[in-house]
Amino acid sequence: MTFSGAAEQLVETSREFYRRGWVSGTSGNLSIVLDHHPAAVAITASSVDKGLITADQIVQVGGDGRLLHGTGKPSAETLIHLAVIRTREAGAVLHTHSLYSTTLSDIYGKDGRFFIEGYEMLKGLSGITTHEHREWIPILENSQDLQKLSGQAEDLLLRNPELHGFLIHRHGLYTWGKDLAEARRHIEIFEFLFEATVMSHSLRSG
Repeated sequence: MTFSGAAEQLVETSREFYRRGWVSGTSGNLSIVLDHHPAAVAITASSVDKGLITADQIVQVGGDGRLLHGTGKPSAETLIHLAVIRTREAGAVLHTHSLYSTTLSDIYGKDGRFFIEGYEMLKGLSGITTHEHREWIPILENSQDLQKLSGQAEDLLLRNPELHGFLIHRHGLYTWGKDLAEARRHIEIFEFLFEATVMSHSLRSG
């Protein structure tokens, strides 16, 4: 994957996610791994409107999060992307701020996690072959200390190798894949499941 090729794919994905309401305004950040050794990652720049993003608003960073190529400022949450990449050998990491993921992170924030089970759509997650599966989604407390938050994310992933994603409280979803296609599929699966879960809660309480 070349940097220019990755930039084009990130632009297309950002605009699609914006249209679907998953990265409103400047929220969210998306990355593609260009190389693992040494680490080189293409990622959306900070404070960029995901519906209007262009290829020159994608930057390249190294394993320490420092800028290697491009003129924008790397996302403040680059360190979380790098933590996921290190622990999962991921080829892409995607972070959305959808209404449903944020709502669920609030509902279950005090519990620190919740699960979804029984849905056929669970089979869209890598390695899941049956709807008879319980998918746990941990919730990390939000913090502006990204060094601390990325460390917590890395520890969570090392202790729970079965996870496909996690939420940050009142913030959004992080998921990943071996490549961008798999990561995008995970976003679509999780967002469907989150919406179904919120609607089910609403119908039962009504």
